[in-house]
Amino acid sequence: MYYYNREELGKLVMNIFFGAVFLFSIILDQITKKWALTVLKNGSSIKIIKDFLRFSYVENRGAAFGILQNQIWFFVIITFIMIIFLAYMFFKYKNITNVSKLSIVLIAGGAIGNFIDRITMGFVVDFIDVRFGNFYDFPVFNVADSFVVCGTILLIILMLFNKFEKSENINE
Repeated sequence: MYYYNREELGKLVMNIFFGAVFLFSIILDQITKKWALTVLKNGSSIKIIKDFLRFSYVENRGAAFGILQNQIWFFVIITFIMIIFLAYMFFKYKNITNVSKLSIVLIAGGAIGNFIDRITMGFVVDFIDVRFGNFYDFPVFNVADSFVVCGTILLIILMLFNKFEKSENINE
């Protein structure tokens, strides 16, 4: 029987955690999009918070903010390359922090959620509609977009504060 030392056990637990976050992000995204397809596709909109938050069905055939409409193969290829790059960073860079790995997992999970839509339907289902009264109507987005944005913001903060890689003096 093999016994893990403390460091190996810690790495194993963290890898299980990262795998769970990765799967959770994809599954949550797909479940919420299936819900939107079932409940909202008929044109109905559900108000959640007065004139601030509602759920409204949108078929996005482009990228963020609707740019590059109907360029499905461009997005499929770019997403595939990005996933390979993120996987390489996650598995090959031994000196990155666990928070950096979390940011990579969030971005990858969100990217795969939208990738699944593009491959299976030819568009991405968006349904989270945020409005700031009559002042600004934010582009409709989905759960996968939220994971990508949160992971990217986290990654930028880590890089700005030089916390992407482990310090030479700190064991993580």
